[in-house]
Formats: sequence, structure tokens, C-alpha cells
Amino acid sequence: MIRFSIVGVLVTAIHYGVYWLLQLVMDVNIAWTAGYIAGFIVNYYLSAYYIFRKKASTKNGAGFGVAHIVNYLLQMVLLNFFLWIGMSAEMAPVGIYAVSIPVNFLLVRFVFKKL
Repeated sequence: MIRFSIVGVLVTAIHYGVYWLLQLVMDVNIAWTAGYIAGFIVNYYLSAYYIFRKKASTKNGAGFGVAHIVNYLLQMVLLNFFLWIGMSAEMAPVGIYAVSIPVNFLLVRFVFKKL
């Protein structure tokens, strides 16, 4: 759990940093997606090698990708919901991360432990 938390903080900072910079000059959905992709790449390798101490492979990479498609879709729905209810683009990620990080942990743990 400690390794997951360290990686989670780093990946969240990368994701939010890219999003925050890009949302100033482009649509928030595109900015969120760009941040997600940047975080996804770092997250996969750190999850494989540092958190779960597994070699990156096609099998766990595919499972990780599927888990993150679910996570990405959840985050996009939450982003647009929070913006729709009036949250600012800068604050919406707080709610998004509160919901999606626990869900993502369970999905990724399943991929690396069961596949």
C-alpha cells in the first residue's frame, strides 16, 4: 500500500500538472485526456516494476490497459458531472480522484495479482 501511495501521488501530480497547464489553453476534456495519457505511461512501468515487482509484459500490459480504460471513462464522466454542477475546472479533479483512485487500485491489483 505504501508503494502504491508513492506511485499514486507521483502519477496524480503528473496527470494534474499536465491537465492544469493545458486546460488554460484548450478544452478541459482534451486537457484531461492528455494528462491521463502522460500519467498512464509512467503509472504502468512504476506499477509493474516498483509496486508489484513484476516484469512488464503484453499480458499485464493489456490487463492494465483495460483497467485504465474503465478508469478513464469513469474519470471523464465524473469530470463532466463536476463541471456541470458548477465546480471549477481546477477543483473538479479533487472529486474525481477521491472516487477513481480506490476503484483504480482494485482494478490494477486484480490485473497484477490474478493475470
